[in-house]
Amino acid sequence: MGLAKTPAPPYYAVIFTSSRNDGDYGYEAMAKEMVALAEQQPGFLGMESARDGSGFGVTVSYWESEEAIAAWKQHGRHRVAQQRGIQEWYQNFAARVCKVERDSGSVRGVWGAGSP
Repeated sequence: MGLAKTPAPPYYAVIFTSSRNDGDYGYEAMAKEMVALAEQQPGFLGMESARDGSGFGVTVSYWESEEAIAAWKQHGRHRVAQQRGIQEWYQNFAARVCKVERDSGSVRGVWGAGSP
């Protein structure tokens, strides 16, 4: 997946952390579907995700506005995935919404490519 290419701030980030239950139960297929669906949503800017061998994962999705986040949260297919997460896939999880006011980093070795 790599680093998301976000615009100059401000924008919003949803930080989703979770611990998975054992077994797949359709998780991988749904995760791929959710990424593809999120990419089609108005206001979606990008996503970064990682999961370790113990099942702990962090996914950060970036959005133009809080309204775009709210619309994604209520999307019908995403609601199905949320319910399956609660019932089948996650031991525990948390979702946090943050406003990104500054960013900085290195793009192709150039430090400070983002805003100060």
